[in-house]
Amino acid sequence: MNNIRFAKRKAIMNNIRFAKRKAIRRKCDMESRMIRVVCSVLVGVSVFMSCNRVTPPSSGKGDGLPRSTPEAQGVATEGIVRFLEAIEDKDLEIHSFMMLRHGKVISEAWWYPYKRDITHIMHSMSKTATSTAIGFAVQENLLSVDDKVISFFPEDLPAEISPELEKLTVKHLLTMAVGMDKLPVLTRDEPNWARTILATPIKYEPGTRFHYDSNASYMLSAILEKVTGETTMAYLTPRFFEPLGIRDIQWESTPDGVTLGGGGLRLKTADMAKIGQFYLQKGKWNGQQLLPESWIEEATTAQIYQRPDRSPEANANDEGAQGYGYQLWICTHDAYRADGARGQLIVVIPEKEAVIVTTANVANIHTLLELMWEHLDAVIFPNNLNSDPMTTEMFGSRVSALELKRPSITPDELSPRKDMQQTYQMEPNTLGIEKMTFDYQPDGDCRLTLVKSNESHEFLFGWDRWRYGETTKPGPYFLSKRRTPDRLAPFTVSGYGSWTTTSDLSLCLLYMAEAHYEYYSCCFTDEGVTVRLTNTGQPDAPIELKGNRL
Repeated sequence: MNNIRFAKRKAIMNNIRFAKRKAIRRKCDMESRMIRVVCSVLVGVSVFMSCNRVTPPSSGKGDGLPRSTPEAQGVATEGIVRFLEAIEDKDLEIHSFMMLRHGKVISEAWWYPYKRDITHIMHSMSKTATSTAIGFAVQENLLSVDDKVISFFPEDLPAEISPELEKLTVKHLLTMAVGMDKLPVLTRDEPNWARTILATPIKYEPGTRFHYDSNASYMLSAILEKVTGETTMAYLTPRFFEPLGIRDIQWESTPDGVTLGGGGLRLKTADMAKIGQFYLQKGKWNGQQLLPESWIEEATTAQIYQRPDRSPEANANDEGAQGYGYQLWICTHDAYRADGARGQLIVVIPEKEAVIVTTANVANIHTLLELMWEHLDAVIFPNNLNSDPMTTEMFGSRVSALELKRPSITPDELSPRKDMQQTYQMEPNTLGIEKMTFDYQPDGDCRLTLVKSNESHEFLFGWDRWRYGETTKPGPYFLSKRRTPDRLAPFTVSGYGSWTTTSDLSLCLLYMAEAHYEYYSCCFTDEGVTVRLTNTGQPDAPIELKGNRL
């Protein structure tokens, strides 16, 4: 009871704190804020805890997942409240969160401008989808985990096959136990990734050492293409994605069309939850056994350990040393996870019949996992709980107010430029931008147009608010030569703008599916403009653009 009273008091204080923050925000976003208020009331009354500033709760029903409440499934809402508080206290950039118990969604949230119908980059969580595809191929007797890798690539083998390469099997690829010491860096300039990987020396006997290697996942995808005659994405679609109701999938491929395998998959938050629930149900979906239970058991059991050289005490709380299955990480707390860089997580807790999902942009996912154990895992109980309307309503208010940390806010004494347009002729630059046009809308929003010799791109930036849009211009994510934007456009973006002084405009462009930002710091004079462009793809390489007023 003391804990419940403490949670209530804390929630009330947080609401007061939120109210003070909101009081200083501008009135330019009234429409969006009214939606948030409506969402909050709906949540409090119906005990349905899903809301964001744009999408009402009922829109979640289209993903095919049943809904319930935390207490009805034996989970204390106050723990979820504390989880969200801890995320804020640690200043973690979380984009979405979903929790399932007994196969039902009991809590979900999106940090505005993220919302439920936008796909998100999975990074290395893609590896789990690739290993799932291998499971289907094994089930169909197209290959076995003991097959030799060299048997699939007779035309790409090096002149001399080492004993280590000859021993390499599909299982060694699945468990990141290839034995390479130095990994080749493959880019879109490389015409044949498999040939380069097979020519790379293997230092240790396969199966004896764990070494995390996205190239191993690529090889699994390439092998699958060899035995099926179609890409990994095409192969998985009728067998896995369609039965689970996973649609609007995007998955990067290499220059020669092979599904990337180790990364590049884009899914919605609910899709991630379905994959977690599929594994929790040991390969069964809607009463049908899609994959054998035996495969799921193998995939989610430690097949190799990352740090066998350390003592059990040193490994005990290390989330990176609990073992590795088939492109899945074993966790503490009797759990396992599909894990993508910067917080793309599907955490499955079998004994508690729970699945926890996040998309994010955080530097250290272990911090995020620790918060899950401390605040979520700890409040999962065997039996249903009595709900507390006050705690539920407070939680609804908190969820409805979630948003990314704002890049900046225009000082009260400044006003945006309105109802005017100005074009600048840009000096020669590495981006090839010839003209930049700033079109200031009547409401203070800014439309930026970038013109090159053969293309033009427009972006809308809200004044102290996010505005959605689409573009065919690849963002910072694709600056890496390991990435290819082919067949992925248009890209969903959201723009945010603020005036920092009367002559300085700050524009932030978020590529939502890739979770990367572009920043345009614009300084205006009577004669021209200087734009300093930085992005999260190359944070240490700002580009300065200068233009003269036309």
